[in-house]
Amino acid sequence: MKTALVAGLFLIAIPYFIALGRAVARSRAANATGEDAPAPTLLGLATGFVTNFFDTLGIGSFAPTTAIFKFTGMVRDERIPGTLNVGHTAPTLVEAFLFIYVATVDVEIWTLTLMILAAVAGSWFGAGRVSGWPRRKIQIGMGCALLVAATLFLFTIFGIAPGGGDALSLAGVRLGVGVAINFVLGALMEVGVGLYGPCLILVALLGMNPKAAFPIMMGSCAYLMPIGSLKFIRSGRQSLRASLGLGLGGVPAVLVAFYIVESMSLVYVRWLVVAVVLYAAASMLRSAMIESRRPA
Repeated sequence: MKTALVAGLFLIAIPYFIALGRAVARSRAANATGEDAPAPTLLGLATGFVTNFFDTLGIGSFAPTTAIFKFTGMVRDERIPGTLNVGHTAPTLVEAFLFIYVATVDVEIWTLTLMILAAVAGSWFGAGRVSGWPRRKIQIGMGCALLVAATLFLFTIFGIAPGGGDALSLAGVRLGVGVAINFVLGALMEVGVGLYGPCLILVALLGMNPKAAFPIMMGSCAYLMPIGSLKFIRSGRQSLRASLGLGLGGVPAVLVAFYIVESMSLVYVRWLVVAVVLYAAASMLRSAMIESRRPA
């Protein structure tokens, strides 16, 4: 099953890389200049390295990359969503391969498979309904929920409340809860709510080893992103130069950060989960505040 999961990743990635290669070839043939020139810049490579390094630690890459794009003017606003998806796909595929196939924390295969499939199903089938929800209300609700969850997890770290654990599998009611919530998290990705932070705290509160969240959340995104990126590549609604910078700079960063996560003590990983979730909660509440100031 684990081999089948990885093989599925490679099969899904083939159309993505073919489409990206054709886009680069067309750009070179047309002698493109400016933002659409295919050669990545040093700033683009550095952005890919830094954001994907922290992405591998569970912090996520979209929000930091967007902030850099806005600050530097590297990518026009209307091309940012496509550039994020296209550029971060290759590093996310590497993350999924490493944490599913190479990692020493070996998550039980059926738990891993069902959680990944739930997120993918949520994104594909739940997007139609979720995309109509008010994004600001979702951000406020998720931000507050993550703050509460981080507090509960702190209680378990300090032994104030029971919970937490080192399990590498789920069964019965806990498996059902995990699958159901990951389905919702997959659907919420369609309105810009990242999966990493909520998934980290979900896995921890269900009594699993926090490191078990990494193959689950990265496998979920790795199955989604190549397919979603195709429409951006074919429509040209992305910066090819910036996308290549994110990908080429991000892959080596993933390899470096992976071995840091693998060698970290479980105690430090638990604290990393709290830090990541607090960051995710603050980001969502900040986004909700910004959105409330925009004209209708």
